[in-house]
Amino acid sequence: MLDALKKNAKFAGRRGPVVLMIMDGVGYGKHKDGDACLAANTPVLDGLTASCPHTKLKAHGTAVGLPDDSDMGNSEVGHNAIGCGRVMAQGAKLVNHSIASGEMFEGSVWNELINNCLKNNTTLHFLGLFSDGNVHSHIDHLKAMLKKAKEAGIKTVGIHTLLDGRDVPETSALDYVEPFEEFLAELNADGCDYRIASGGGRMVITMDRYGANWDMVRKGWETHVLGKGPYFKSSAEAITSLREETEAIDQDLPPYVISEDGSTPLRPIKTGDSIVFFNFRGDRSIEITAAFEEESFDKFERGPKLDVMYAGMMQYDGDLKVPAKYLVAPPTIDRTLGEYLCASGVKQLAISETQKYGHVTYFYNGNRSGMFDKELETYIEIPSDVIPFEERPWMKCAEITDEVCKAIEGNDYGYIRLNYPNGDMVGHTGIYNAVLVSMGALDLQIARVAKSIKKAGGVLIITADHGNADDMYEHEKKSGEVSLDEAGVIRRKTSHSLNPVPCIIYDPEYNGEYSLDLNTDLGISSLAATCANLLGFESPEGYDPSVLTFK
Repeated sequence: MLDALKKNAKFAGRRGPVVLMIMDGVGYGKHKDGDACLAANTPVLDGLTASCPHTKLKAHGTAVGLPDDSDMGNSEVGHNAIGCGRVMAQGAKLVNHSIASGEMFEGSVWNELINNCLKNNTTLHFLGLFSDGNVHSHIDHLKAMLKKAKEAGIKTVGIHTLLDGRDVPETSALDYVEPFEEFLAELNADGCDYRIASGGGRMVITMDRYGANWDMVRKGWETHVLGKGPYFKSSAEAITSLREETEAIDQDLPPYVISEDGSTPLRPIKTGDSIVFFNFRGDRSIEITAAFEEESFDKFERGPKLDVMYAGMMQYDGDLKVPAKYLVAPPTIDRTLGEYLCASGVKQLAISETQKYGHVTYFYNGNRSGMFDKELETYIEIPSDVIPFEERPWMKCAEITDEVCKAIEGNDYGYIRLNYPNGDMVGHTGIYNAVLVSMGALDLQIARVAKSIKKAGGVLIITADHGNADDMYEHEKKSGEVSLDEAGVIRRKTSHSLNPVPCIIYDPEYNGEYSLDLNTDLGISSLAATCANLLGFESPEGYDPSVLTFK
């Protein structure tokens, strides 16, 4: 148990709660064209930005523990940084190091997977997000493992590709598949048989999260394990045909199975095989892991537990010990703000809808399931709609606000953290007009929360975990001009941005206690110290600096 935080001698806090509002995927765009946050009708957010102390925070790259500043931020690492108050080496960086140093391939799990296949003359499978988005996975990690598998004597490999089009351009699948097929041809030149075996869009199969839509996982299981689905002779043929048939972007393409004869799946996952789920990010990895690992499984008709050796790229849940086997140890994140506030006796509320519920709980708490203190903490999950987000771009922001305003005015909690998913989840669809609606709906809810904050005498911190809706169009790297396709149509962007995010302090009872000029050149990890300060505490030792300077 941590020690209680020390009281801030210069500021005792307000009479009402401190509310941390995370507008997921809302940043400050670099380009006016395609910045839906700027273009949307958001008079309340604009007014608070103009009248309140505010600054811009870094939310990508090294500022959130990723390998390089060309790496876009994401909700997982963003909430880790916001919750623990400092920058920790994150999944991509840890995997890069493990591969480069050779630690992964010297480890016991890798060798168990290899030896299982060699001993039983079975297939080694790799399943995961097939791109270089570096948010959930990276294709270079897959290539490195394939090379090492060949060196270890593995002759037969099946690769199950979850198409991206979300963290990378929306119709870029062939840009990855075609060079990868050439890479496999080189590996296969002397008797190996490494083949793509199945695939499908990441928002259709396998990569559900938070139990929002288990049917996605069922479809993935039937595709990768049972070999059910439309048959194609190659992944390129499948992508081209399904794209023409459905007009879907990559993330929404239906599942497919590779078959040489048109009647038999090429390489389904079978008893005795080894499988690596090569995503390093946890939220969209836990459900498919459960389908492989749990003895008693009731989310869909899976049948008896498949007798295979399964491993994740990382451990996806440290408390639940999921998966049992993993290739790279996850970051150890301790001393989170939530734990400190429990030690200090502060009642807390965490709330979002299903799509981001785990972010304000599990990720915010340092990849920890459960609560630190059930007497002091309340978690509320508003069930998300299971439909395309562009069809309900307002999502559940009103229902979240209902609960938040009730909690603020009831003075039930000292600290409230909430996540509005609109900017991110709708931003990922690439539908510009839908994002405008989502931002307008969000603005209406900001007005409600601000009104309750003023009534209760609290403080509202408005921020984000990364950008997305601020960068909805592809731009030419050299000129900065909007990128057009062959038909002269603007290329939509569905991935996160590299842009900074807001930090706005709405403090209706401000009385000169701190400078209105907020500290600059900081990252979102500074939000934890800022929240602690506004609650009347000193920042925990080792935390990144607060945006506030007290007088």
